[in-house]
Amino acid sequence: MGQSSTIEWTEATWNPTRGCSRISPGCEHCYAERMAHRLSGPGKAYEHLTQRGRQGPRWTGLIRTAEDAIELPLRWKKPRLVFVNSMSDLFHERLDEADIRRIFKVMEKAHWHTFQLLTKRSERLRSLSGRLPWPKNVWMGVSVESAEYLHRIADLAQTPAATKFLSIEPLLGPLQQIPLGRVDWVIVGGESGPGARPMDPEWVRQIRDQCEQASVRFFFKQWGGVRKKTTGRILDGRTWDDMPPRPVR
Repeated sequence: MGQSSTIEWTEATWNPTRGCSRISPGCEHCYAERMAHRLSGPGKAYEHLTQRGRQGPRWTGLIRTAEDAIELPLRWKKPRLVFVNSMSDLFHERLDEADIRRIFKVMEKAHWHTFQLLTKRSERLRSLSGRLPWPKNVWMGVSVESAEYLHRIADLAQTPAATKFLSIEPLLGPLQQIPLGRVDWVIVGGESGPGARPMDPEWVRQIRDQCEQASVRFFFKQWGGVRKKTTGRILDGRTWDDMPPRPVR
């Protein structure tokens, strides 16, 4: 599965693995879980990877590689900014290290693209990072939805990734004194869709101000809400779209 993306900070998605499981409060209203469930019928891409629970779709915890998608970026000749595993987590504990290495090798080979990886499983990222290739076209990020998960940033900092970033989405509470010393980019956004939890504008401003003081690029993705298109992404009269430069080829 690979396609153009409407996510504001990327251009395309590539899903070489399928399936996931919940790990922290940021997963509570997972859009990927809902989307995968619509594609989980017999013979479909996410068959057996979700199930219907009392409170809606839930991941089953099964993970598998999508063999038909592993080498997809090699067939894209025009350079793209590619979000890897928008529907999964490359560092999920049930995914074999050999498969993770295969995917990294594809990214290394597809040097004309820039790949954006994002994980909540920062401990596994840290433990595997020394055994993985880290070409400059691979950007590595961790999700940090509240102060309880700031430790993920320390795990990220220990990786050899040339570009490191944070996805603070959904932002569920104030974040003060974020350790930004080895961070290149911060994305902030509110939760969207059914049951979306509210985000205080002051939480966003606090993060923006910390980024400005630390000279870290800041990207404000959305206010979110049940109808995110109506709330938009304007903060203090403007959009905030700063991003790291793509590596020179």
